[in-house]
Amino acid sequence: MHSVKIIILISDINYMSVKMDSINLLIAVNLFVSMSANYSGAKKGLKTSITKVVERPATFLQKVPPNISALVLILTILSIFKIGSLSDNFEIQFENIRIAGLIMFLIFSWLQVWAYKSLGKNYAQDIVILKEHQLQTTGIYKFIRHPQYISQVLSDLGAGLALLSFTVVPIVILIELPLFIMRASVEDKLLQKYFGEKFTAYKKQSGFIIPFIG
Repeated sequence: MHSVKIIILISDINYMSVKMDSINLLIAVNLFVSMSANYSGAKKGLKTSITKVVERPATFLQKVPPNISALVLILTILSIFKIGSLSDNFEIQFENIRIAGLIMFLIFSWLQVWAYKSLGKNYAQDIVILKEHQLQTTGIYKFIRHPQYISQVLSDLGAGLALLSFTVVPIVILIELPLFIMRASVEDKLLQKYFGEKFTAYKKQSGFIIPFIG
């Protein structure tokens, strides 16, 4: 009985190996590690933010963009196992695009980790102003006001390109990107209202979602 189970397990592993090439494997490993790092970077702020909200705008942009990102995550995981991606015949043909996408995914997934860690206790899942909220203007935030959003979009896009996912790429470009731009705009207005001239000065020296632009 045990030998039968072992044979089945080996068969499952061999099947997964066939279905997952090296780029897909790297995507899977980095996805798990970077998500774990993101959680550890944000959990301190998450614990403190729940009961310390001063202002929270009522807008669909509170929940819809994160939900779309969650959908993209699910589709990315499915694409790792060749569900929702182009067939194996295209992998060699588009190898350069896949490698470029992998590099994009690796870079921006860890920029997102850096962004979350930089926020520390100012981190919150929603668009909010917290008690004792501080305007983050150092580290990556010195150059860009919303690095977590653009990093999310570009890491998702990179993963989609690396996996040749025909489900992930269109959703990221057509839905996720516009939603996060709108969310960042609402966040800018809230920070302007709360921090006034301090935010105005910061806005002049930083970019919106691209360094030195906006």
